[in-house]
Amino acid sequence: MSARLLRRVLKEQEERRLGSTNAHQEGEYGGQLEDEESTSPVASAPSINLFELLDDQGDEDDNLNESPKDAFKQQPMVGFTTDVVHATRHKSKKKKKKNKEVHKSTKLKAEESLDSLLENLSINVNPANENNYNHTKVENEISLDASSTGGSPSVLTVDPKYLKAENELRKIFGSRVVSSFENNSVGGSSRQMYGVRRVTHNPRRTILVTPSSYWPRWDGSLSMELMETKDGLRYFRYVHSAAYAHAQEAFEAAKSAYDLNAIASILAHYPYHIESLLTFAEVFKFSGEHQSSADVLAKCLFALESAWHPLFSPIQGSCQLKYIHDTNKPLFTALFSHMRNLDRRGCHRSALEVCKLLLSLDTDDPKGALFCIDYFSLRAQEFKWLEKFADLYRSDSSLWMFPNFSYSLAVSRFYLERDASSTSSTNQIEIAMSNDLMKQALMLHPLVLQKLVAKAPLKDSSWSQILNSFFGSAKAGGPTLEHLINIYVERSYLIWRYPELQALLKEAALHVIDSLKQTTIEARDWACVRKEAFSSVKNEYAHLLVSDFSDAIPTIPPEELRQFMVEPHANEMQNGEENPNAQIVHDAPREVTGRNAAVVFLESLLPWAHYGDRQGPEDNHDDNIQ
Repeated sequence: MSARLLRRVLKEQEERRLGSTNAHQEGEYGGQLEDEESTSPVASAPSINLFELLDDQGDEDDNLNESPKDAFKQQPMVGFTTDVVHATRHKSKKKKKKNKEVHKSTKLKAEESLDSLLENLSINVNPANENNYNHTKVENEISLDASSTGGSPSVLTVDPKYLKAENELRKIFGSRVVSSFENNSVGGSSRQMYGVRRVTHNPRRTILVTPSSYWPRWDGSLSMELMETKDGLRYFRYVHSAAYAHAQEAFEAAKSAYDLNAIASILAHYPYHIESLLTFAEVFKFSGEHQSSADVLAKCLFALESAWHPLFSPIQGSCQLKYIHDTNKPLFTALFSHMRNLDRRGCHRSALEVCKLLLSLDTDDPKGALFCIDYFSLRAQEFKWLEKFADLYRSDSSLWMFPNFSYSLAVSRFYLERDASSTSSTNQIEIAMSNDLMKQALMLHPLVLQKLVAKAPLKDSSWSQILNSFFGSAKAGGPTLEHLINIYVERSYLIWRYPELQALLKEAALHVIDSLKQTTIEARDWACVRKEAFSSVKNEYAHLLVSDFSDAIPTIPPEELRQFMVEPHANEMQNGEENPNAQIVHDAPREVTGRNAAVVFLESLLPWAHYGDRQGPEDNHDDNIQ
């Protein structure tokens, strides 16, 4: 037994003996004293907690040199008064309360220290709340990107709340209408798949599209790797797994054989094979099923986003995904098609955000997002952002030399001036007026006016008089510039149907004609500027098709859809020109002799089923008679 435990036992025995002696001496307080002793912690004999012996063992080493005699010397002497006894009882009660308070405060301090530690480590205390973790993660990445770029946000920073079309549709039509449409579309889609019962689940949330509950779970067959970090930019690349590589080989074989059934079989086993999904999106689009095409594209984007690297944060414009890598190309194709679908649905702000994302992923702009971003900003009424983008995107301020920006900046300034005049703003900024910008655009690219009058069309008689002058004989000056003018007219001719913009264009054109009657020096100067800016004798943008920027979608009969198994751009253009040797390849007719009639009937419902042009006996008989 330790010395401390021995002192405690002797002290309790002495207090019990002292309490009984005082009870006999003070008889008038005897009954009251006995009641108090019965309830006091000192009077209870079995008051020793056995678990406290474990704590006392820890102090045994400190008291090894202390002898029992020293322990007896430290014990209280007999002869304590009742006041001392009462003081001891009150002290014991206060000590218990104090111990409880200390224990509670220690526990609270421990919890606070744990929470602060987790907060410093950026660990979410509630693992079920995934949104808080994602929010903290995005904030950390934003701060990292801001520090790497000197604290200034990029002009291509994407706003995630405008990426999804549902948010813009709710703003246009109301939440009740959009929710009703979504419920009907989900219910109808879930009953498809040829009568197979579909199991619903809660898919992971993405920023590009809203996944449906009946989509298959993400299989993880596609991933992304960080290649390098250079000049504050992170460079990534998609990586195929072994299963995805096997599906890719099967897709290449089916593509070379022009077999849509084989591609459908690939999707049955690998529902998130990107190239197969893009192929069927094209098939649905050219067959007129635009909603099915949009659904397939959404599924494709969901798979591509699910494979993103944890450090891949494209909304800040600090991540690069170069188009030169073959595994990265499907993302650009899917985003460009998704942007066009958003434009057809009237979601111009969402299309603008997707266009910014597409332009920020690769500074080389392989899909020509630079030649439609001005159109989406005008349709979304983001006029100030367009001027800011034209000033900050390129350090040499040469963006206004392109036909689309020279005219779009004049239109943007026109609407800003109109808004300023309507609000009676007194703050006048020294910026070129919209009329001056429009005259500058007409002098730099006069061929645009000639093509706009024919494409819009502008049927006023005054336009024929304008075209009989300088603008009627205008030429582009090079294949590159002419191709860019065709892209701009095909993309943006719709906005020139507004009467206020036609009046602006007409007024500026008349001013140009009047100035050219006095002197032609200014026209020659602008021609030199145009020739120096676009001096290449080859079409530098031949990879961008004018049809990709058009709203018109040609529909093709189902039996002609097999040619779209090949890359759409492969046969349409060769060195910037149409390929005259391109031929349509058809499959051999399917054989029906000896097959089950029900199977043949179901197969004939498929758009790619082809049985040839067969004649019956009666047709042969009629031919013989003739």
